[in-house]
Amino acid sequence: MILYCDTSALIKLLVQEPGSDRLQRVSSEAEAIAVCRVTWAEAMAAMARRQREDPLSSSDLEQARQLLIRTWAQFLIVEISQRLVESAGRYADAFALRGYDSVQLAAAHELHRSTALPITFACSDRRLNQAAQLLQLGVLA
Repeated sequence: MILYCDTSALIKLLVQEPGSDRLQRVSSEAEAIAVCRVTWAEAMAAMARRQREDPLSSSDLEQARQLLIRTWAQFLIVEISQRLVESAGRYADAFALRGYDSVQLAAAHELHRSTALPITFACSDRRLNQAAQLLQLGVLA
């Protein structure tokens, strides 16, 4: 099984928060963890926002940033292509998704179509999970 993590799920692997323990267990059982190329920017932005909102968390977030930097090369990266963003545009319309959510969904779906291994989609957004299920992706509830 390949665990596809959107940014909210990847953050749970980097920063201890509700749901992190479960995601850690599932990720340790996966053959690979996949992310979209854009997840790097989204994750860094999310951690920067948290640091601005909670300056006391600076050292934890710096450790999380360093963990992302060290482990990024181990992830299966889904690249952004014209075909992927066109699919994302269709998904944004069909499922009423935000822009980068539709890119995450398109990346997971493209990976699903290109591999024989089952894909489990992990994210914290109910609407995005529902869309993933409609596209026949396994969803980590």
